[in-house]
Amino acid sequence: MFKAIVLDKVEGRQQATFQELDESQLPAGDVTVRVTWTTMNYKDALALTGSAPIAKSYPMVPGIDFAGVVEHSDDPAFQPGDQVVLNGWGVGERHWGGMAEKARVPGQWLLPLQPPFTPRQAMGLGTAGYTAMLCVLALERQGVTPSAGPVLVTGATGGVGSVAVAVLARLGYQVAAMTGRPEEREFLQMLGATEIVDRAEYSAKGRPLASERWAAAIDVAGGRVLANVCAAMRYRGVVAACGLAAGMDFPATVAPFILRGVTLVGVESVMVPKEERLEAWRRLASDMEIDKLERLLTQVPFAQLLEQAPLMLQGQLRGRIVVPVCAE
Repeated sequence: MFKAIVLDKVEGRQQATFQELDESQLPAGDVTVRVTWTTMNYKDALALTGSAPIAKSYPMVPGIDFAGVVEHSDDPAFQPGDQVVLNGWGVGERHWGGMAEKARVPGQWLLPLQPPFTPRQAMGLGTAGYTAMLCVLALERQGVTPSAGPVLVTGATGGVGSVAVAVLARLGYQVAAMTGRPEEREFLQMLGATEIVDRAEYSAKGRPLASERWAAAIDVAGGRVLANVCAAMRYRGVVAACGLAAGMDFPATVAPFILRGVTLVGVESVMVPKEERLEAWRRLASDMEIDKLERLLTQVPFAQLLEQAPLMLQGQLRGRIVVPVCAE
């Protein structure tokens, strides 16, 4: 038997509860993992609260990330005792996820834990940190260098944003951090931000073109924020967009794209091919300072996850949440 958070539909409404499950109930897969650490991303908070239809079937164990130890493997790439990490692949949405003491998945979804990270630190990055690195790689592929000019990061106190600020600063970029929480100025400066931008400047309806300000941007907000960020890009600026915390709509015009040659790059993290995932994790291993990562982390007991999810959606949590599940 093992403990898990289970999402189910009761009288048409989603309910999240802690349950004891039998290993025979685990879904199909060729690798069984004892989950030692998990995390809570924004998508996980949506799933736990039922605020968005993240779970595609019921019952569902949420959690789009986990780190753990292989207990059984029919995949020759993994042996019992191997430390592994999983991000995405529909886990926690279509396939039981990481908010449980055990998980069973196809081996092709797993990656070996990348040194120097511990399982706790890997979950301190999780899908949020891995997505932040995908955004940095997207900017690099578009030719954005530190000499190009300032880079804006929206949602800078959140999981993706905080890692993006730290990585960009480590790489030598001039980083501007957007937040609606001015009390977090010192935290953002610790990560490496040289400028703090008030989110209110970008939340109201703006002009089709604003003054040229940013050479590049990483956006987790979407909605009106993303539209205003695009309007404020410099000539041939690049925006990597990976989130929708401020909405799914995009109330913009084509002006930034056809008058300034702005590039908008979509960054998706769930179905990224394995080699690109490995590249992102290897770059995190070299470009994310461990001491800064540790200062991003807040540890939450497994039993308190359901209480923390609404706080994340309300923007009351900063950095990354790490959750011990089983003893390592």
